[in-house]
Amino acid sequence: MVSEKHPLHSGCFSFNFAANNFMESFIKKIDIRWSDLDPNFHLRHSAYYDFGAYSRICFLQEVGLTPALMMQHNIGPVLFREECSFKKEIHFGDAVSIDLQLEKSTANFSRWTMKHRIFRDATILCATIIIDGAWIDTRLRKLTAIPEAFYSKSIDMIPKTENFILSGNK
Repeated sequence: MVSEKHPLHSGCFSFNFAANNFMESFIKKIDIRWSDLDPNFHLRHSAYYDFGAYSRICFLQEVGLTPALMMQHNIGPVLFREECSFKKEIHFGDAVSIDLQLEKSTANFSRWTMKHRIFRDATILCATIIIDGAWIDTRLRKLTAIPEAFYSKSIDMIPKTENFILSGNK
């Protein structure tokens, strides 16, 4: 079960596994840089989206679906929608972390919705990002399904939301 609060783990990221060996959480520590701030001295809106993209690529890298492997197989993720709900301000020096959860997916993971929650001081929910995406064949420039070997090796490990929805293949 995933709650709206999580402990801030030491290191740059952490995994928590359930008894069934599925990953329950993926949490990434984020350092706020001076360039992430806006003229009001809090985190600029576009930095939240950057943190989400960084978290997703770090997750894929950790489970073996590296950018080099995606290039070799001519596949890559593409986004259709990215939406952030801002709840609390983040300032320079705040301890910030972001998690990653799969909210919806087709059975072959050709289309998906992910959710990120950004926390300050491990317990204060500052923002929620929802993205809708798919996989694209980078050579043909058409949507595609991810190869089965990648799905079972890495995608199956993505932490799921409590209300995760699995739908048909299209």
